[in-house]
Amino acid sequence: MTAKTSPEAPLPIRSVLQMVAQWIGKLGTIWVEGQITELTARGGTVFLTLRDPVANVSARVTCTRNVYEASVPRPVDGARVVMHVKPDFWVNKGSFSFTATEIRPVGIGELLARLERLRQVLAGEGLFNVDRKRRLPFLPSTIGLICGRDSAAERDVLENARRRWPAVRFKVEAVAVQGPYAVGEVTDALSRLDSDREVDVIIVARGGGSLEDLLPFSDESLVRAVAACRTPVVSAIGHEQDSPLLDLVADVRASTPTDAAKKVVPDVGEQLTLVRQLRDRGRRVVGGWVERELSWLASVRSRPSLADPVRELDRRAEQVDALRERSRRCLTSSLDRSADSLEHLRARLVALSPAATLERGYAIAQRASGEVVRLARDVKPGDELTVRFSDDRVTVVARD
Repeated sequence: MTAKTSPEAPLPIRSVLQMVAQWIGKLGTIWVEGQITELTARGGTVFLTLRDPVANVSARVTCTRNVYEASVPRPVDGARVVMHVKPDFWVNKGSFSFTATEIRPVGIGELLARLERLRQVLAGEGLFNVDRKRRLPFLPSTIGLICGRDSAAERDVLENARRRWPAVRFKVEAVAVQGPYAVGEVTDALSRLDSDREVDVIIVARGGGSLEDLLPFSDESLVRAVAACRTPVVSAIGHEQDSPLLDLVADVRASTPTDAAKKVVPDVGEQLTLVRQLRDRGRRVVGGWVERELSWLASVRSRPSLADPVRELDRRAEQVDALRERSRRCLTSSLDRSADSLEHLRARLVALSPAATLERGYAIAQRASGEVVRLARDVKPGDELTVRFSDDRVTVVARD
């Protein structure tokens, strides 16, 4: 829908409203969902306001009494419904409303089915995975608490936490925990606490309620906001049987606000008892170690080498003397055996020596070249020979 206008050529308001009515009329009929408020009946017409269950948005709806009474059970204020409506724009007043042609109450079963479909989608994205959940700090210095104004959940968390650890500090964000403003206020409070560097952990607490009352804590935008927090989040929304989606995405799920305080804040008495037990255990361990070392030292000092060092030196000296005497005997015996062997070898050499043969009266005839004459026929008359005796040698000339 476009129209060329200017200060000199404006459109009458009736024309603009007629164009708006024509555009809205093209939308046709649609199905919408919301919560009924301000329900009134006048004659054959029923007037009501259809409010968004999460956002602060609403619209006027009218229908005939027959359409209203055809819904079983009949809707009342606060009921969740699905309507088949036609958008209407009243040109005379410039007002917008819906005309309902069918109303269907939203039962618990349908709500649960929707929550299950949303749970499957978020689980498929990994928002509920255990590996993305963070551990809570052992002793948070400051705890962020999101709860209803002057609620029992707030008192339970504060009293139990301070009873367990009196020095713990809180930053409390009081918000709406049900109704159309709950999602927005809880999300804003969550963002403020998550951006506060002093806050170590955030508790979202409510003391249970009906499925409809807890629906804001299964809202997709709130669940994604919790998943995006850098600060660990503890969900303490419902009782044990309640299961809003916030319980699945939170880092820790507490069954009640009191349970949340116990999970987040350690008990000072239990910690002091644990410290005493560990200190006693450490004392026993160290005492046992010292006793074992003293026993070992006493046993070492009682050994002969330390009890009487001179005696040990004398014993070692005796061992050295014995080894030295043994080595002397071994060396002497070895030398004697070597001398006997040498004497025997010398005697054999002397017995085999030519000189010994000469001493027994023999002589050796040799030519001038030193060749030994072995046979008489090898000597010719006139050959000059050298005859060697044991004491000297004589040169002779052979004759016939």
